Amino acid sequence: MSLIVQKFGGTSVADTSKIQAAARRATAMHQAGHQVVMVVSARGKKTDELVGLAAEITDHPTPREMDMLLSTGEQESVALMAMAIHKLGVEAISLTGSQIGVVTDSSHTKARIISISTERMKAALNEGKIVIAAGFQGRDKDWNITTLGRGGSDTTATALAAVLEADMCEIYTDVEGVFTTDPRVVPEAHQMASISYDEMLELASLGAGVMHSRSIEFAKKYRVPLKVRPSFSDGEGTLIAAQALDAAPVVTGVAFVRDEVRVSLTDIPDEPGIMSSIFARMAERKITLDMIVQDVGTGGLARVSFTVPQSDLAETLTAAGEAIEDIGAGKIQHGTNLSKVSIVGSGMRNNYGVASRMFSILADADINVGMITTSEIKVTVLVDRDQCDEAVRVIHNGFELDRLTSYDFASNQIQAGEGQPDESQQKTAELEQEIVDQLSHMEDIVVSEVLLDQTQSRVTVRNLPDNPGICSRLFSVVAEGGVSVDMIVQNMGEEEQAHLSFTVPRTSLEKSLKLVEPLLSEWGEAELSHEAEIAKLSVVGIGLRSHTGVGQSMFSALAEAEINIQMINTSETRISAVVALEDGEKAYQGLLKKFGLS
Repeated sequence: MSLIVQKFGGTSVADTSKIQAAARRATAMHQAGHQVVMVVSARGKKTDELVGLAAEITDHPTPREMDMLLSTGEQESVALMAMAIHKLGVEAISLTGSQIGVVTDSSHTKARIISISTERMKAALNEGKIVIAAGFQGRDKDWNITTLGRGGSDTTATALAAVLEADMCEIYTDVEGVFTTDPRVVPEAHQMASISYDEMLELASLGAGVMHSRSIEFAKKYRVPLKVRPSFSDGEGTLIAAQALDAAPVVTGVAFVRDEVRVSLTDIPDEPGIMSSIFARMAERKITLDMIVQDVGTGGLARVSFTVPQSDLAETLTAAGEAIEDIGAGKIQHGTNLSKVSIVGSGMRNNYGVASRMFSILADADINVGMITTSEIKVTVLVDRDQCDEAVRVIHNGFELDRLTSYDFASNQIQAGEGQPDESQQKTAELEQEIVDQLSHMEDIVVSEVLLDQTQSRVTVRNLPDNPGICSRLFSVVAEGGVSVDMIVQNMGEEEQAHLSFTVPRTSLEKSLKLVEPLLSEWGEAELSHEAEIAKLSVVGIGLRSHTGVGQSMFSALAEAEINIQMINTSETRISAVVALEDGEKAYQGLLKKFGLS
């Protein structure tokens, strides 16, 4: 008998009619022969209402009493859900976090899970009952009610699915599923039938309203099939699966963040420790940096740029000013009315010229590119905000995402050579403890690995005209020459000029230089340089962008080892830096130690 976990968010249980609709879904699944565990959030705006009530009483409620209060929102929902299921003639039992067996520490409002017991849930399931769990609470050793820290009930649902070794975890939301882009911007956008875990993580801005990224991390690690389904219709939704299909298109989605601003620190010393000083100031103020770009310095000076939400500009400029004061040199510039646009697709790993095609599409639409960053399956550019929607439209349709023959992009089939899980190594107790350990560190920096690549070279073109079509021209020539490009970093220069660097396999360096050199005559003051031997370091993990301390920790580790950083770029799941080849191994060991991975 298969086990299905169903998670219903606040909007899906906002009133009695929606609770009854959710109850009908669960009972239909149960009557089809499945065991069912429901994870239910507080109704609609219930949590806001409770917070408002507390504020009417006192400006400073104690954390313990806030937990007592806020936990009642979920308790109301699970009890009403059980009543609705009983009315449909099916046995059900509602359980609070403590009744499930979630034991936490005593850090009220942000408790860490110490242990989860599945015995009571399994007993109820074996009795034929639907289990309805309050997913965002537990109790400490003194039986005080606690609520959990950041991570959301999506994560609890996925973790329970992993602990119970469920066959599927369904996340019910107020959207039909995950689309190739926002259909409000591109009416031709299609709902995806399936997408890989990695692509979903990189499409954070498309998925943010659908699922918490940490829940996708759990699903990926423990191979829990996830499905995003609409709570208001019988739509099949979108499966989030382990393996991208070979037949999937090179680009599967276009994401964007509309309200970005750019802050640049220029004329800063090109020496070890500078990036660490800057990022320490940003982390102190809990500023979430989005795109981070540093190109190769010149004349002993470097330039770093990053984007932040429009609402964080004032705070970011203050932090940047403090960093300049600490360093004792440098200037601050900023640009407003900008947007970030990204393409994502697992097929980029094995295809040349994807970035070149994106740049060509934008150039044909006369859309200029300000900054560029890349990762293994993502290319991101910064454009003027008034061109954001047009950029999304032309990229989406330029990659023919409006007319694919299939929108099945991923599968949970085990690939040849992967083998089946070793049951002897996945005993229930061990699995439960491993998942508990993961859950208990939801608030921590979540770096899963550090990678070192010592096989690449760097090519830099400085003083490029800051005009549409320049990147398209350069990377079209490189792609047509059969050169595989890895990192691409473009930063804004002075006086409407841009500086661009990219890395290639060392074996392709000579060919790359021969391809690019004839283009210089087209670009006036452009200068070509290179470094044959570099080391590229990547810190990989989940939610790196939202954890303000990741960049600080990475750059402080390199500063402590007195290693200078030549290039930086970022995505949702990795931060990469280029250093001198002779510093590569020392930097790698320092990062392993910093993130506790050695």
